[in-house]
Order: sequence, then structure tokens, then C-alpha cells
Amino acid sequence: MNTAGYLRRIGLPHLLNAPVSAENLRALHVAHIEKVSYEALEIWLGRPTTVDPLESAERIIRGRGGYCFHLNGAFSALAMALGYDVTRHVGGVQPRGGEANIDANHLVLTVRGLPSDDNPGGEWLVDLGLGDALHEPLPLVAGTYRQGPFEYVLRPSEIAPGGWRFDHDPSGSFQGMDFDAAPTDMSAFVEMHRHLTTSPTSGFVRVAAVQRRDAWGVDSLRGLVLSRIGVGANAVTLSTARDYYAALADVFSLPLDDVSAEEKDKLWRRLHDAHEAWMAGGEGVPSPGGAAGA
Repeated sequence: MNTAGYLRRIGLPHLLNAPVSAENLRALHVAHIEKVSYEALEIWLGRPTTVDPLESAERIIRGRGGYCFHLNGAFSALAMALGYDVTRHVGGVQPRGGEANIDANHLVLTVRGLPSDDNPGGEWLVDLGLGDALHEPLPLVAGTYRQGPFEYVLRPSEIAPGGWRFDHDPSGSFQGMDFDAAPTDMSAFVEMHRHLTTSPTSGFVRVAAVQRRDAWGVDSLRGLVLSRIGVGANAVTLSTARDYYAALADVFSLPLDDVSAEEKDKLWRRLHDAHEAWMAGGEGVPSPGGAAGA
């Protein structure tokens, strides 16, 4: 993997040979969250992807983002290359009104061996793939945590013995997430990735979603509706292709340099048609959904 290129992408080239520490893990997490958007536009562009962490890392280095399998997969490869003790886990995001589950619709990471004043045990929940949730790693210790405008609860899972439960803030796009304590590899997510990227029931297929978290809130683009929760809260409908692509570049750091003018025109037509169908009471509602498209 091009570790140096990845660190340049997130603005931390000086961490290439830096010591492994809780402080540096936090810096990596925050920079990645703020500079690499949660997005599933490849689905709407008709570009198949895999869950291979190295493929995901290369796409991120080229200026794109991804959803949980891509973001957490790539970050795990980066962190491992830098010497961190990373474990991958099978998780399940619970949408609002849904049942708690561990159905492999989410990849979760933990990192251990990094004690700090607020986390003497040294084990951390690391998650770049929850869209509008974590900004920093959480100590893997039961408790209530505040990050910016959001308050989270971390507690033992009620459906996975030995596992953990993350309860999102009531204003978040999903209810919570459970994950199993056992380690896994990326093969555990292949079938769910196929479903999430191809099934007409997938949230990613129904709505083109982009999100970017910062210290003060989260920006979300669902279909043509651009909104913000937190400092500067607002919502606006993007009525032209120029406005849409400007928002991707300016708000989400997604200039789509890898997308041709013809592809952009086709994508805009698809987005516009989906928005018109929503306005007419049809499918494609750009409303909040689970971070894993559940």
C-alpha cells in the first residue's frame, strides 16, 4: 500500500514514521473523517467496487471516499502499516424503528495497546464508516460520550455476548450499532456488499448519499437535498448540476476528478429524475437512513 500517499491525502505526511500512540491514532481518525467523505456515488455511476482494503485505499488516495467497508477497510490497512494493533469485527447498524442486529452490514474496528489518561486499558473503538457519527475514537469502555453536538452511549451488547453496542444521538441518521467481539476478515462482508450495492431495497441504491463529519456537526447530501446538523444548521435543495457538483467539491472535498463530463451529465439526470419522483410522491426519498444503507 502507498502509505505515504495515503497520509498525504489526509494531510498528515509527518506521521509516516511517528510512534504508535493514542494521540496519533486520534489525529489519524479526525483527519480521515474530515477529509475523506462517506459516499456511495460509485453505485450511481455504475462502477462496481469490492471490499478489498487495498483497492479502497487506492481509490481514497485518488480523491474519493466510500462507505463502511471501504473506509474502515482502508483505514485498517493504513493503521496496520503504521504499526497499530487493529482488529476487524462484524457489526450491524440498526436503522430508526428497526431491530438490533449483527447481519454484517457494517465493518467495525478496534485498536488496542494504546493506554491514555482517559483510557488506561488502551482499547479503542475506531469507526470511520458511520457517516454522521464518530469524529474521534471512543475508549472501549462503557459510558456516555459527547463529541460536538452529539451524545453517544457505549455499552455491552444485548444481542452479542461479549460484544458492544453503540447508541447514536437521537438526532443521528440511525438508532445504533452492535458488533461482535470476535475478529473477522473481509470475506465476511462480501455478500452484504453485493446486496448493498445492487439490491433495489438497499438505501445506497435508493438514495445517493454523501456525508462529512467535522468537530461541530455533519453535512449530508441525500439526493439533491443538502443539509447540516450542528453549528450552521440549514437545508437547501440543489436545483442545478452546477450547484450539485460545486457542493460535492466545496463541502465534501469530492471534486470527482476521476469522473468524465459525460458520466457527470448522466449522474445528474439520474439524480434529478429520482428527485422529481420523490416530489411526485414516488420512490427515492432523500431522507435519513442507516449508515450502512440498512
